[in-house]
Amino acid sequence: MTTRILPVVGDADAARSITSLLSQLPEAEPAGPVGDSTSLIDTLARLAAESIDELPEVVLVHERIGPVPALELIREVALRFPAVGVILVTADASPGLFSAAMDSGARGLVGLPLSYEELAQRVQAAAAWSVGVRKHLGHGGDVFTGPGGTVVTVSGAKGGVGTTVAAVQLALAAKASGMTVALADLDLQAGDVASYLDVQFRRSIVDLSTIQDISPRVLQDALFTHHTGIGLLLAPGEGERGEEINDRSVRQIVSALRNRYEVVIIDCGTQTTSANAAAIEMADTTLLLTTPDVVAVRAAKRMVKLWDRLQIRKAEETTIVVNRYMRNTEIQPPLIEKITSTKVSRMVIPANFKELHAVVDAGRMQDLDSKSTVKQALWGLAGELGLVKTPEGAEKQGKFKGDRGSVGVRRGRS
Repeated sequence: MTTRILPVVGDADAARSITSLLSQLPEAEPAGPVGDSTSLIDTLARLAAESIDELPEVVLVHERIGPVPALELIREVALRFPAVGVILVTADASPGLFSAAMDSGARGLVGLPLSYEELAQRVQAAAAWSVGVRKHLGHGGDVFTGPGGTVVTVSGAKGGVGTTVAAVQLALAAKASGMTVALADLDLQAGDVASYLDVQFRRSIVDLSTIQDISPRVLQDALFTHHTGIGLLLAPGEGERGEEINDRSVRQIVSALRNRYEVVIIDCGTQTTSANAAAIEMADTTLLLTTPDVVAVRAAKRMVKLWDRLQIRKAEETTIVVNRYMRNTEIQPPLIEKITSTKVSRMVIPANFKELHAVVDAGRMQDLDSKSTVKQALWGLAGELGLVKTPEGAEKQGKFKGDRGSVGVRRGRS
């Protein structure tokens, strides 16, 4: 049987060395090396979407891969693509690193400089394990696409463009349709999700910052269950404590939320930190809110380029949402799409702050009138993104389950 092997190596010399040795293995089919962690996750997700059989049996991860550290990358691959055997290639073959690699989900460790015999043995063992797992699980369509729900990050091109309002309404729309939903506030110094939902809280995301293994019970203790049914993971009340959250913490937190909820909405605010950058990189969908004015659109373009330079998210993988849209504005969505090199959502949010004024001042965004054009547009955006499921008969009734008004169910692109 042919064993497909995907090397993940950032260094060109190391890539040539590994690829050359892999080509000598019997019945091995090495693919071209992948140069960074983002490309690896994108490649595996694309292959899984095409067909489960397209996934490689073995992934070789070099110790100096980036921007995500090797062990964190192994953990994410093991979580999202559990039947792919991952091997760590490292110069440090100490028992401590071996144990850490196994805890992260690796199926083996190969020392540098590479030895043909050792590499062949590890690849063969990982491939046999991968084949065995696939036979055991069967070939169901969703087996290897990764466990858990959909993660959506919501960021603002600049302050005041409506990021938190959008994040809250997307979460409410998904919950009203019958989804299990978590809303996390990663605007760590100035998060306002609690203020918009009239929540008094003691625990926050900081309580998870030092936890090495976030169990369902530990996660539940840190969450605030809102009366709408949404699980809230809130930013700390003291902004300086946001520095206690790093990218490693966020990766574990997002993975834990993804495993428990069907939809995870993350408010990332308007600043790019190592913490929310990790969330944006892990997200299935990344939204960037802007308003149709020169300053905001320039800020959106600047943010998109920043994410691309940091290898967080490519421009074509980012979705721009236009807020406070007016038909007579000079800057229209097609122009924004051209300027930012992104895709712009079909659903635009109208400029009608009068509808929001009362619920914003009261801190009860969940009470926004269902006849509000802003709410209907944001809930329509949730439908476009595939964050809602249509209850039986909803298409005829024009309502979401649990919504007191009449909000049309808009079909997503999928």
